[in-house]
Amino acid sequence: MAGPHYLSDRAIALQPSLTLAISARAKALQQEGRDICSLSAGEPDFDTPGFIIDAAVHALRKGMTRYGPAAGDPELREAIALKLSKENGVPTETEQVLVTNGGKQAIFNLFQVILNPGDEVLLPAPYWLSYPQMAHLAGAQVKLLPSTTETGFYLDLNSLEAAIGPKTRLLLLNSPGNPTGRVMPYEELEGVAELLRDYPQILVMSDEIYELLLCDGQKHHSFSAVAPDLADRTFIVNGFAKGWAMTGWRLGYLAGPADAIKAATALQSQSTSNVCSFAQRGALAALQGSRQCVNTMASSYSSRREVLTNGLMAIEGVQLVAPQGAFYAFPQLPPGSLDSMSFCKQALENYGLAMVPGAAFGDDSCIRLTCAASHETICDGLERLSKALKKT
Repeated sequence: MAGPHYLSDRAIALQPSLTLAISARAKALQQEGRDICSLSAGEPDFDTPGFIIDAAVHALRKGMTRYGPAAGDPELREAIALKLSKENGVPTETEQVLVTNGGKQAIFNLFQVILNPGDEVLLPAPYWLSYPQMAHLAGAQVKLLPSTTETGFYLDLNSLEAAIGPKTRLLLLNSPGNPTGRVMPYEELEGVAELLRDYPQILVMSDEIYELLLCDGQKHHSFSAVAPDLADRTFIVNGFAKGWAMTGWRLGYLAGPADAIKAATALQSQSTSNVCSFAQRGALAALQGSRQCVNTMASSYSSRREVLTNGLMAIEGVQLVAPQGAFYAFPQLPPGSLDSMSFCKQALENYGLAMVPGAAFGDDSCIRLTCAASHETICDGLERLSKALKKT
């Protein structure tokens, strides 16, 4: 459909975030007095730890309210480089780090400086819904690599190699994953690395925003640490939103080869410029402070994730690959169900249950629910879901 005459083609083609649209509809129904149970949120339900807030307030009182370097606070960049080097096993220098306005800007900046019109991006599906839109804004084409509940959402290496063509430029990895909560094991990442060694033109972006939110017994592996020989063509996207409950602070980072980081910094200098100066002091405190707050939140998610997982598995006809991290579950609807969009709309309007349709993530047979809610809310949501499924 043609848009207003003054809109660009890219603006007309751009799709708004479906998760935000669903949240807005759920809030509108609540304002009308409806009893709404929301399991759609993609953010922590904890407050930011006090010592992080105190660090930002202290910075404000010291007058840290002016412009800063476009690449980020030098001390924060140094702390991020140190964290990647020591915790992730990825040797990183300060000039290889760019502080961004959330993880989204890190991805957006990266795509803008490494992708040309006509390039192809390989995207395992299910996927986080913003990846394709940002790739398209950079003029690239997206080639999906579908996986299913039946295969445990495993990235099939034969399918990956078959999808590689002369225009392939970038492979996206996301572990722990949104929407599935899946953690890619070392062996799987090692297999990907072995394949990519034969294709030196392909870059890798590893989105590790949920790395601190894992089930007991799970371990996060950075792709660059698994394949250090590919570090010169691998980029890490991460941030403070999920692990430290800092979504509204808008603090992310991009790490990778210095020349690309320099280009992404130049782009940022011509768009948003520096990230909020005093907020960066909060991020610095997060990295330098105790991780007890993170561990406490992760433990709470694990408990609630188990409640959500067990509840979904108890519903007749629902199939689920048990999530291993993040705070989502991505169950497959029973055979013969409505498409995910219609089902979620019906569940919201008729049962007051807010979820996100799997169509937004590239799998129309599934729905996404969050465990970033109270035990009571999760149990209430499971009951409403069971009722909704019986009526479809």
